[in-house]
Amino acid sequence: MKPLVPERAGALGRLLGDPADPANPVGTRAVLDADERGEMLEAGERALDAYGLNAEFVPPEYGGRLTRADHLVEVMRTVYRRDPVLGLGYGASSFIAGVNVWTAGGPEQAARVADLLLTGRKVAVAFHELAHGNDMAGTEFAAAADGEHLRLSGRKEVVTNISRAQALVVLARTAPRPGPRSHSLVLVDRAALPGDGIRDLPRFTTVGMRGLQLGGLEFEAVQVPGSAVLGPVGTGLETALKALQITRTTLPAMASGVLDTALRTAVDHLSSRTLYGGAAIGIPHVRSVLAGVFADLLRAEAVSAVGTRALHLVPESASVYSAAVKYTVSKLLLDALDRLAELLGAHFYLREGPSAIFQKLLRDLAPVGFGHIARAACQMSLLPQLPLLARRSWTTGAPAPDTLFALDTDLPALRYDRLTLQAAGRDPLAASLAAALDGPWDRQHREVRAVAEADLAELGELARACATLPVTEWGVDASPGAYDLADRYSTLLTRICCLQILRRSTDPFLAGPAWMLAAAHRARRRSPLPGPVEGALFDELLDRHRDHRSFGLAAGPLLPREETTR
Repeated sequence: MKPLVPERAGALGRLLGDPADPANPVGTRAVLDADERGEMLEAGERALDAYGLNAEFVPPEYGGRLTRADHLVEVMRTVYRRDPVLGLGYGASSFIAGVNVWTAGGPEQAARVADLLLTGRKVAVAFHELAHGNDMAGTEFAAAADGEHLRLSGRKEVVTNISRAQALVVLARTAPRPGPRSHSLVLVDRAALPGDGIRDLPRFTTVGMRGLQLGGLEFEAVQVPGSAVLGPVGTGLETALKALQITRTTLPAMASGVLDTALRTAVDHLSSRTLYGGAAIGIPHVRSVLAGVFADLLRAEAVSAVGTRALHLVPESASVYSAAVKYTVSKLLLDALDRLAELLGAHFYLREGPSAIFQKLLRDLAPVGFGHIARAACQMSLLPQLPLLARRSWTTGAPAPDTLFALDTDLPALRYDRLTLQAAGRDPLAASLAAALDGPWDRQHREVRAVAEADLAELGELARACATLPVTEWGVDASPGAYDLADRYSTLLTRICCLQILRRSTDPFLAGPAWMLAAAHRARRRSPLPGPVEGALFDELLDRHRDHRSFGLAAGPLLPREETTR
């Protein structure tokens, strides 16, 4: 089996050094001290500069290393395991901005942004206005035509790195009329802007991600060239929604590194803590919760892995899968950290001591549910697509290629031009369930097949409910019952992803039934895992902890040892 983690991710881990070393300027102690000061970890930024992390966000035709979305995710998980603030504040924010340029920018614009990133500078994406939240169509920031120029007026708020970025990708209204063609994306070179007419807003302080440089800008009739528009005028919302399919798939996937460290912190603490005459980790309830969290991490990474591969293999359906990934993965990660906090008791709340990193991780992870695009917005984007998916794909559609689920196989290049706003009823992932049941099965997977048969029956019930969903249930005014359909669909997709990865994996653990049965059980009910399944997962968890391997699908080596202490 080919390793699922690219070698350069291991090189980055070695560069960051041993997190348990109190003298390491990028170790856990330094991360916590920077959090207490509300600052970015400068030594961490220097280390990522030395590694050339920005090259991970630039396509190869412009000199970068962005060849595979899944490899980008694995590299960024290395950063998120160490410090989520570095992950978002140094890395992901520039990636979000860059994807919009790769999607719609001309060659000169793309080359300019690539040069900025490859020389260690930052690009920010300025979409957000506090008055409108995720309602991008409500954007008031204006770019008014003025001969061959545009004049920018308005405010952008709560934007990562806006005060220290050399370029901005700004969503602006270019027509007063309502509708999808009223906005454009404008690439603003901040160094070329006049000194007057622009005001930096005070930094926004936050509960988590304390070191993140969240700021804002106010423009007053600031002139920029008309050629700064990305793509045709009026296509800003379309471009943003297409680019969002890449970022709302990959960013939650990166954040699973946070749960990896949190789970490791919990195992460290519970292994060393004595309660009721023995190690706390030996208490049955503790074992059960840890095994369940491990199963949920695997489930989150399974749907993330398939989602990232879908960007390459079936990009026409990415509008559906990206929404499902963001909605499902963010909830899995957030709920898992909450359960670990209950196990740690008062220790999860402490800002000092061996488990001090946990409270930071708990705070830092919270934006995964609402940042960039909220979970509710993902449900809303799924609703109008469900009826056509149900009628065209779920029971009779063409199944996905096997390579979608064979995680160690190569991928074609990312094709930004193949992203579409709607899947037009194409759902090869859901359609693959029926095809799987028609194929041959290993005898050791009898229980897995029974789960798949139950899932196919549920998919049929869901298809009948969604096929007749009235238009009045497709938008923001949809009933709770309609939103529940989107939830059921997203949850079902995660189970299908686990099943298909199991059937095509050459890794002994992933090819075995225990993790998939655990994932299916966790997706259906909150009760403890069946005894044999729980035992198999708990043993695997302890084996990985002992061998210093990650807890996700890749089970990659963590060298040097990634412990969390202060």
